[in-house]
Amino acid sequence: MNDTPEGFEEYLARTRERVNRALAEVLDDYLDGVDDWLAAPIRYACEGGGKRFRPIVFLASYEMSGRPPHKRAERLASALEIVHSYSLVHDDLPCMDDDDWRRGRATCHRAFGSERATLAAAAMVPLASWVIAGEASALGFESGEVAELVQELSEAAGPSGMVGGQLLDLVSEGRRVTGEELGVIHRRKTGALIRESARLGGRVGRVEPHHLEALTVYGGKVGFAFQIADDILDEAAGPDAAARDPRSDSELEKATYPGVYGTEGARAMARRLADEAIAALREAGIHSANLEGLAVHVIERES
Repeated sequence: MNDTPEGFEEYLARTRERVNRALAEVLDDYLDGVDDWLAAPIRYACEGGGKRFRPIVFLASYEMSGRPPHKRAERLASALEIVHSYSLVHDDLPCMDDDDWRRGRATCHRAFGSERATLAAAAMVPLASWVIAGEASALGFESGEVAELVQELSEAAGPSGMVGGQLLDLVSEGRRVTGEELGVIHRRKTGALIRESARLGGRVGRVEPHHLEALTVYGGKVGFAFQIADDILDEAAGPDAAARDPRSDSELEKATYPGVYGTEGARAMARRLADEAIAALREAGIHSANLEGLAVHVIERES
């Protein structure tokens, strides 16, 4: 197992702050003139903290190309956080996981009511597409390229990606799920958007095709490892831990990696995936301490 590179935690904190600033600017700009009835829950959902992992993966992939930090790239990266935040709002709704708390505060539907939360979340995916289109155009991408970027995000977030994974997750509650079925669920529900974060970062950084392929493989494996680590954390924290949501997967009768493989088996799987993600980069000639650090961080994090 590879170690986290020296100085990585500082990089992570610094990049998270860059994302937070860019996200706040994007919400100010793109929600300008939107009625507060809708804008307020969107802001609440997006600005509630979190790891900002997906936009950080995007920026690490973008900067791997040798391009210096760019404000427009940071703003484009925030679109991935908007999509992720939308998914959390929908996950928490009474018709889904019915959670009252997330990240130490009331969930969006508890703070604003189910109608406002549902409509706000419905607005967030097209909002993210608008952000990608606007920021990619500002970075000099032609209209056809912009359309391809929006299409990729839509596929990752839609029925063949994140939403499809959520459906499979719902219908699997309360029944015995095989390891293969569980892998399909979480490669879509969690893995698709993280894979796309790495891929979009490479595309916006205009990396070579073989590097883009390696980033895609890397993102898929890191996304899978991320979900396994989440399952392990959920099992370890229990329903009363302040850092996690009150209702655990076990309470919802969801299949988890520790439940299927055992805790140590799940840990070994996550470590293997992180190693494979790093190997995919190195085999393509990509030597990025930040991308490698993210792969290790995924399985070593404590929240």
